[in-house]
Amino acid sequence: MCGITGIFDTRGARPIDRAVLQRMNDSQTHRGPDEGSLHIEPGLGFGHRRLSVIDIATGQQPLFNEDGSVAIVFNGEIYNYQELIPELMAAGHVFHTRSDTEVIVHAWEQWGERCVDRFRGMFAFVLWDRNKQTLFMARDRLGVKPLYYALLDDGTLLFGSELKSLLAYQAAGGGLKRDIDPLAIEEYFSLGYVAEPRTIFRQARKMPPAHMLSIRRGQPPGAKGLEPKEYWDVHFTLGNPSSVADASAELVHRLRESVKLRLIAEVPLGAFLSGGVDSSAVVAAMAGLSDGPVNTCSIAFDDPQFNESAFAQMVADRYKTNHRVETVRSDDFDLIDTLARLYDEPYADSSAIPTYRVCQLARKHVTVALSGDGGDETFGGYRRYRLHLLEERMRSALPAAIRQPLFGLLGRVYPKADWAPRAFRAKTTFEGMARTSVEAYFHSVSILRGPMREQLFSDSLKRELAGYSAQEVFDFHAGRAGTDDPLALIQYLDLKTYLVGDINTKVDRASMAHSLEVREPLMDHKLVEWLATLPSNLKVRGQEGKYLLKKALEPQLPNDVLYRPKMGFSVPLARWFRGPLKQRVRDAVLGERLASTGWFNRSYLQHLVDAHQSGASDYSGPLWALLMFEAFLRNVVDEAPAPENLVARPVAEAVA
Repeated sequence: MCGITGIFDTRGARPIDRAVLQRMNDSQTHRGPDEGSLHIEPGLGFGHRRLSVIDIATGQQPLFNEDGSVAIVFNGEIYNYQELIPELMAAGHVFHTRSDTEVIVHAWEQWGERCVDRFRGMFAFVLWDRNKQTLFMARDRLGVKPLYYALLDDGTLLFGSELKSLLAYQAAGGGLKRDIDPLAIEEYFSLGYVAEPRTIFRQARKMPPAHMLSIRRGQPPGAKGLEPKEYWDVHFTLGNPSSVADASAELVHRLRESVKLRLIAEVPLGAFLSGGVDSSAVVAAMAGLSDGPVNTCSIAFDDPQFNESAFAQMVADRYKTNHRVETVRSDDFDLIDTLARLYDEPYADSSAIPTYRVCQLARKHVTVALSGDGGDETFGGYRRYRLHLLEERMRSALPAAIRQPLFGLLGRVYPKADWAPRAFRAKTTFEGMARTSVEAYFHSVSILRGPMREQLFSDSLKRELAGYSAQEVFDFHAGRAGTDDPLALIQYLDLKTYLVGDINTKVDRASMAHSLEVREPLMDHKLVEWLATLPSNLKVRGQEGKYLLKKALEPQLPNDVLYRPKMGFSVPLARWFRGPLKQRVRDAVLGERLASTGWFNRSYLQHLVDAHQSGASDYSGPLWALLMFEAFLRNVVDEAPAPENLVARPVAEAVA
């Protein structure tokens, strides 16, 4: 696991400033503290920070082919690299290392752009072929590893694992402009993150998952600029006729294979164990494959409402793992500025706090940790999936000509009752019933829904948006989903948006802040492809999510773990904003920095703060989004962060 960065002159071979490239590379030292190297030739500079995991002795980067004409910087792991080496050697390629990085170089020589089809793993890499005068970039299928890039006005291309490496570029011709994209503001306050391929800055882009980009020096980009090409997609065919018993057996086999591939390492390895189904499934598979006890770690909370540690302990006891727990205080909110500097963009998932802490704990004992991330999206675990399916059944029972005006009216007049029992909080359901399926799902996952954003944004920002809605992100992906099955459609949407923009972003930044590699067996693309062939009633059946996964794991995990209500990984925002963070949130949301942008309606900001702090409404989600946006402005836009500021103090003592 590593950090990569670089500079490429798309027009010619202007000299690369070593000091500038070094600064870009140093900005990502946290991603690779073991080694740092540069490669510079006319018109090209590669930088690499290394976290040594595989082939520690000879796997340094940038790495080259036999004659030095192909160079690469690579972040991630190619899990099937040992299978590819004999095939490439038989084709005449000579290996000088035992690393997966060299496999990519020779695979490029052998198969060109289609080399990505052969890789099974998490990866972001940039490769330079001097003979072809071509720069090639690619990102893994599910967006586990990040890749940012920007084409400057003078034809200079910048790239990096994190946006901060691009921001560190300053040359005679200027650098990356910190002009904020108004469309990104709309996406952020809708979704809690800026969706691929956009970034918060107009000039920078994220490489979308399962995309690649070839740039031939001297060939100008098209009218639309640089245009990455998609090389893979998941197809929800849903036609697999397997019985529950057969599918369960196949799932256990595939899960075991995926975990086994991810156990290759030359450093201490373990797993996160939250006490949920997904992480418990991974630990159970690891235990069956490991000669000794598995290293596991989890976070406990001193607030019982958020504490799952007893369930994690059940699994740890069953498999006799080396289990470590740390307790996080319920007032652990001093990470706000640290997170803003870490993410480089506004990011509003408050579970970034406990994720940061569990990575901090894990790194004390291991260098590589397996996680259960991706299980909710692929197996159908989110509660919102079941609610959406219920709404879909109701939507299909009424013609749109009746449903839309009727429920639209009810949604407008029914009060928002956050304080009431769940059965009486019908406003969101009514609003959803008046929409199409995709509109309703977008509405349900929005932090600030359409009417709230309408009140939040100033007239000047609305003019800049020119009618743009983040709904268009969902519409784009829905148009390519290739299915009208209600569950498959929203799973596809989550795989393209929430999994990439929220979950994978959170885990990558939190783990890399502590130089920890996290691997993702439930996001193995072969597993995802197979799950997409299964009918939706094997994923959600009645009120039971992850139906097949739970059935398959019944022999391996306690029912108390498999069939308990889902808790999630959250923090008590509502209480913080009425208690210890009361003044801080008021100062940030109503302060000068947000006001100076001219993007927000001051009276609505005042309403959000007052209504929440009085207890009249729960606006904890919108207020956290505003708090993190203000912290982003102060820590990223106003001031370039120093890399050493990315790691916060420890908060608890370990319990073995």
